[in-house]
Amino acid sequence: MWRCSRPVPVALRRLSGRSAELRAWRWGSTTACERALQYRVGEKMHGYTVSQVTPVPELFLTAVKLDHDGTGARHLHLAREDSNNLFSVQFRTTPMDSTGVPHILEHTVLCGSQKYPCRDPFFKMLNRSLSTFMNAFTASDYTMYPFSTQNPKDFQHLQNQLLPDHTYAAVSGGAPLCIPDLTWEQLREFHAKHYHPSNARFLTYGNFPLEEHLRQIHEEALSKFQRIEPNTAVPPQQRWEMPREHHVHCAPDALAAGSPRQTTVSVSFLLPDITDTAEAFALTLLSTLLVSGPSAPFYKALIESGLGSDFSPDVGYNGHTRDAYFSVGLQGVAEADVARVRDIIDRTLDDVIANGFEDDQIEALLHKIEIRMKHQSVSFGLALASHIASCWNHDGDPVELLQLGAQVAQFRRRLEENPEFLQEKVKQYFKNNRHKLTLSMRPDDQYSEKQMQLETEKLRQKVSSLSSEDKRQVYEKGLQLQTQQSEAQDASCLPALKVSDIEPSMPCTELAVALAAGNVALQSCGQPTNGVTYVRAFCSLPALPAALRPYVPLFCSVLTNSHLDTYEQVALPRGPAAPPGVRGSPSSGPDACRPPSPRAQGVLFSSFCLERNLQDMMHLWGEIFNSPRFEEEQHFRVLVKMAAQELANGVPDSGHLYASIRANKTLTPAGDLQETFSGMEQVRLMKSIAEMADVKPVLSQLLLIKDHMLDRENMRCAVNAAPGQLSWVQQVVGDFLAGLGQRTRERKPEHPHVVEKPVPNGPGDSACLSGSHITRKLITAPTFKPYPMKTHLVLPFPVSYVGDCVRTAPYTHPDHASLRILARLMTAKFLHTQIREKGGAYGGGAKLSHSGVFTFYSYRDPRPAETLQAFAEAADWAQAGRFSQQDVDEAKLAVFSVVDAPVAPSDKGLDHFLYGLTDEMGQAQREQLFAVHRGVLIDVAHRYLSDGRSAHSLALLGPENARTTSDPSWVIQ
Repeated sequence: MWRCSRPVPVALRRLSGRSAELRAWRWGSTTACERALQYRVGEKMHGYTVSQVTPVPELFLTAVKLDHDGTGARHLHLAREDSNNLFSVQFRTTPMDSTGVPHILEHTVLCGSQKYPCRDPFFKMLNRSLSTFMNAFTASDYTMYPFSTQNPKDFQHLQNQLLPDHTYAAVSGGAPLCIPDLTWEQLREFHAKHYHPSNARFLTYGNFPLEEHLRQIHEEALSKFQRIEPNTAVPPQQRWEMPREHHVHCAPDALAAGSPRQTTVSVSFLLPDITDTAEAFALTLLSTLLVSGPSAPFYKALIESGLGSDFSPDVGYNGHTRDAYFSVGLQGVAEADVARVRDIIDRTLDDVIANGFEDDQIEALLHKIEIRMKHQSVSFGLALASHIASCWNHDGDPVELLQLGAQVAQFRRRLEENPEFLQEKVKQYFKNNRHKLTLSMRPDDQYSEKQMQLETEKLRQKVSSLSSEDKRQVYEKGLQLQTQQSEAQDASCLPALKVSDIEPSMPCTELAVALAAGNVALQSCGQPTNGVTYVRAFCSLPALPAALRPYVPLFCSVLTNSHLDTYEQVALPRGPAAPPGVRGSPSSGPDACRPPSPRAQGVLFSSFCLERNLQDMMHLWGEIFNSPRFEEEQHFRVLVKMAAQELANGVPDSGHLYASIRANKTLTPAGDLQETFSGMEQVRLMKSIAEMADVKPVLSQLLLIKDHMLDRENMRCAVNAAPGQLSWVQQVVGDFLAGLGQRTRERKPEHPHVVEKPVPNGPGDSACLSGSHITRKLITAPTFKPYPMKTHLVLPFPVSYVGDCVRTAPYTHPDHASLRILARLMTAKFLHTQIREKGGAYGGGAKLSHSGVFTFYSYRDPRPAETLQAFAEAADWAQAGRFSQQDVDEAKLAVFSVVDAPVAPSDKGLDHFLYGLTDEMGQAQREQLFAVHRGVLIDVAHRYLSDGRSAHSLALLGPENARTTSDPSWVIQ
């Protein structure tokens, strides 16, 4: 259970700043790993003592563990040749009640300090640095503050009921009825005990030198503290003598009103301490074998039973608490079928004990781990920090946890020594485990009203307990807060980079384009991919009839989940926990180089594998493209139910995105298609298909889409691989393309306005791009007229999500750079204060897409009417120029942190392949960004954001709203 909140402490950001010490004796020209290997156990540096130095070759890093002599603070340095460095500090935070003290404290400590006495310095730092990640998380038993830079509640009762004896019985994020009971004295006491260096674990990662990190942490923080005994350790959960049951209620599914199948049931088993690394690793693999992918026993027994729509939340192994646990069950179940679900779970465990797992299933899983070790993401340091956080929090060995190669080898040995090793674990931890909880959750039509009544009564009690003097003080403090929120803040105390610190030029990505199988453009990009090959294919659908477009996402899901037997044969990983064999996703990308009308519609297929498995992977591609399977009706029903449930479950977490997509629907043809592919229209369509008694008409639609897509006529491909392997990779992909079918007759496009647009190689044919051109097939819409629309999608959520979209200038237009900086400026200097600080929303701001759609948004917003007013006031604020050149420069830093964010080797050249964006276009916009000044921003604010100057539309997701109900200009759905 993670909660994402404010950015990390700004004092820590300086750990990655430049200094003369970067040229210390260990810096030189050696790699980060080589420098780290020179440290010796017992060596002392800046108040620390080195306790361990361990190479971890499978992750290309060296781990150095240190202890702070004065406070006992622990430090782990992961030296790796990665320029995207990371710093994090985490504290073990173990609340004993549900007032939410660790979550509230996470927010409170980020509201300024003695050294940085300005309000909310951490959001301000987003505009004063080039950080690539800055955030904070509150887990059930720790709080983490990570920062990275290149510049040097549903079913929450499960954990509470399964682990009832200590901190896990409390809700660390806070229960609404308990939060008002928290006092200032309790907050201070919790801070003093838990936010102390003796209770802290520091982590640094990347190629910055360790000595500078240690010096600054010691001098600016740890040297000011003395060692204490925080006594925050979590004891092991006492094991039960008999299994238990627990029942809770919830609000009905907002997108399945009236359906009798809204019960969730889950069976959970308490497992060993997560600090036992070998056992935790084995149980993690066992969990994956049990639940992940269509060949998994619980998938076959539960999902294919048709009793539910999807697995219950939190399915599988959970290692975020001291004692791990495993859960499995179903959601979308009829109450009468709860007992059947429990019986199926018991029978499935018996079957696994009797029959075990196929060898190829185990090998495919180990193959997935090998890919995970080699695949390079841009947030590798953050992933490592998250991976080790829980184990380290409970005094486990984080270095041992990182040694995946050793864990795999040990697992293989245990399996070789005892072929029934996994069956015995199932028997030990599941069949014979008395610490077993069956939790069921049933909908209550009055659930929200009852909760509201309880909260209203709680508020009444609190107010009635106040004296007249108490009320007067509360009122006056409220006025003081309102005044302080409106005051301009002096952020000069905060460290900041300058625009002049930014590199004037962007690096060039070497690309080559050749024709494969006669006429298919194949883009190649040589990158250090650690032996992994990445393949993508974009299939344009310029002639697809409008009636078929809503079914394209479903087509992708069914197509790429067929041929599961081929997955088995080539030992490719499969299932939700594995890198996909082939993934397909619909695309509705607009042309970023022209006015918003032209668009590309199609499907992007992608997959990756180890170099040695490329031919097997492309064989799988060939099977999928040449012999798709749409006749398996039962398999289709399972996929539809799971997809529909996952979409519905995701709406509360992404409501602002759904609102923005809906608002953009009436502004551009690409926006209209995006709503069809990935908006609320798609969510509701999938829910309706999931309830259909006869799905044959839908299957017939998928067959028609297949006829439009699965040949090479409208296809282009891209590969990213090691430079020395590119020729061979091109040949293998070319063989796949040659084996595809091609139309023997010409089909007349339904839409007559299809144009073919070559992607420019750049002025004078750029040295970064050689060979042929990539040609994009675009659909124009000369008769499309944008029109304003206000839509309220009524959903029974406690909060709202707002989107307000304005059609402006696309990527290559000279105004785009100014609008991009304006969006960041308005977010940081106006909208954040109005929407979050004053309005109480969890977040809000403005952003600009490549296609030139300027979007205002808010999420988890209790005051949507005031937010809509804030959007209008933000435009007035910008047009009046109520900001300084310093504000503009800070906005530039924030924009450049995104422009210059690291790109993984797997994704190099992707913008060119998908959107036709060249390095020359990127450099042109870079120069335009540098040139933006205050006067230009005032000008574009007038030209694009004034009333009536540009088409704009609004969308609101959330509960009934008096303003929209009484205003006839709003469409209520």
